[in-house]
Amino acid sequence: MINNPFHQEEANEQRHDTNRRILLGIVCAVAVTALLIAGYTYIRRQHAQRILAENTPPPAPESPGPKGPPLAHVVVDEPTLEKGFTLIGGVVKNTSDRELSDILVVIEMRRRKDGGLEEVALPVTPPILQPQAEGAYSLKAPAQDYASIRLAGVKVEPQKTLIAYTSSQGKKRPPERFEPKVVVVKRSGKPGEFINTPDNPGRVP
Repeated sequence: MINNPFHQEEANEQRHDTNRRILLGIVCAVAVTALLIAGYTYIRRQHAQRILAENTPPPAPESPGPKGPPLAHVVVDEPTLEKGFTLIGGVVKNTSDRELSDILVVIEMRRRKDGGLEEVALPVTPPILQPQAEGAYSLKAPAQDYASIRLAGVKVEPQKTLIAYTSSQGKKRPPERFEPKVVVVKRSGKPGEFINTPDNPGRVP
């Protein structure tokens, strides 16, 4: 059998062409796979960043209260009930090295009716406190009108300026006392006579 050089060259060309196509297919497959992996990684990273942003609490706003060292210490007693009224009170101590005048203790009260808030400024007696001196404040409010109270601030003159302060809990609410009730049962029949006898049957109350 005589080999035809032309046919041999054509076969070699077809084989090379097939190899090039296979190689090109492999390169394309690898490229597509790399693109898919890169896209998946990007989407996962974006998703993780979004979840982290949603679950990270916003930074706490800066407190609008006064700055600097505390000038007073406020003791807040637990509210007590007396004849349908809530009694609120406590003590203020001047912990600064200067005189404080016309001190007001600001109490925030939550209404039972609509849940709204009210601020009440309670004057401290005596109105002028020297360093390390103490004064008292108090309030009497209808118990059915308010659900809770909170210490909201301390103001002093001039111009009712808010000052920095510290606070602590004061006197505990005394335990409630229940007065015993005496029930008087009137006996039927004549004095000295048994209520229930064979001759006079009756029902014991």
